[in-house]
Amino acid sequence: MPDAYIILVTILKYFGTDGIRGKAYDFLNADLAYKVGLGLQALDCKEAIIGRDTRESGKFLEENLEKGAVASGINVYRAGVVSTPELSYLSKRKGIFGIMITGSHNPHHDNGIKIFKAGKKLSEAEEAVIEAVIEGTKAPEEGVPFGKAEDAEDCFSVYCEIFEEIIVPTDLRIGLDLANGATCSTAEKIFKKITPNVFVIGNNPDGFNINRDCGSMHPETIVEFVKEKGLDLGFAFDGDGDRILAVDSAGRVFNGDHLIYIFANYLKEKGMLAKEGVVLTKMSNLGTIKALKNLGIKVVLTDVGDKFVFEALEKHGFVLGGERSGHIINLNLLETGDGVLNAVYLTKILAEKQERMEELVKEVEMYPEKTCNLRDVKKEVLRNEGFQKRLKEMQAELGEDGKIIVRPSGTEPVIRISVSAASEERVQTYLDEIVGLLRSIEEA
Repeated sequence: MPDAYIILVTILKYFGTDGIRGKAYDFLNADLAYKVGLGLQALDCKEAIIGRDTRESGKFLEENLEKGAVASGINVYRAGVVSTPELSYLSKRKGIFGIMITGSHNPHHDNGIKIFKAGKKLSEAEEAVIEAVIEGTKAPEEGVPFGKAEDAEDCFSVYCEIFEEIIVPTDLRIGLDLANGATCSTAEKIFKKITPNVFVIGNNPDGFNINRDCGSMHPETIVEFVKEKGLDLGFAFDGDGDRILAVDSAGRVFNGDHLIYIFANYLKEKGMLAKEGVVLTKMSNLGTIKALKNLGIKVVLTDVGDKFVFEALEKHGFVLGGERSGHIINLNLLETGDGVLNAVYLTKILAEKQERMEELVKEVEMYPEKTCNLRDVKKEVLRNEGFQKRLKEMQAELGEDGKIIVRPSGTEPVIRISVSAASEERVQTYLDEIVGLLRSIEEA
């Protein structure tokens, strides 16, 4: 293994690893939303489609984004409540900008803005242009005629195009946890094309219950549901629908690492795994990395964040990559992670192979690991020389059978610490030491 990872991602003032994210009505206020809409003009945007998840603050932000965009001469189409991948596909299909208002897997009081250009997320250089407009260092063009705003049509039917080639009818009993989020408008309808035996929870959004005790952030909920109903399979999505977590009939949870292994093995068998390689992030379990290499599949590791995964896919000419959180990109299907799409794809594989999930990952031996989200500690402590020195020593002690990652979150005010080793005892020992070191440096 290389040295322990201390990941300090490039931070713009407003944009993080996944768009703009913050407290609604506070950091994400009417003025900021308006200026983001206004800033699109500086990227030569002529048309944009706006979508949102089910958060109460979504409509407020949509209205102000729309005002800014229209004031800068942009024609706006309102998609309403849609998932992030659906919005991305609509942006690609129409060849226009897409603006998704979502706080993703965060609680309801957070919200965010993700921007797509013909289906792809903006580059950092493009994000910097919008930030310049927000900060007032770049003025939008004046005197342009106002744009128009109207409701978008046929969003769901257009989105369904992606699924046409991968839907395989089955009689499996499938449960879905929709996280009271954006997939409430799509997932059940799509799965009813696959099986009549669809059972749904987390499908009563009220603006405040998105991700609350449900969805991919709370796997215990879908586990309990699958067991209670005697289902064959369960899927949980996050608030904006770009993540997936799977559960089998015994209640075993399969995260993004497991699913990428299944997809990679299947695609290789079909001759569809370009250059026989995949992209994982540095948070991926060592067991997954080793199992993929045992299949003769090359593994490229990148920083955490789907935009980094996508950049690595393009750089290396691969088609499959993702994060253990369940954000998986399969370029054979779509250019962004889509929880529902990946769930349907997994169902197709299971139906074709007539095998259980457990059998498909039997060669993957996951290493013990623990993750800690450390709050009330500034990310600057990660630059402390003494801490960096000790972190390198820890990684050297673990060698090939361990991994330590310490990084500031790009979506929350926390430092994420992940330790993986051959035994639970070693994992806990190193995790406790790292937390203690960071707290002592902060207090010094």
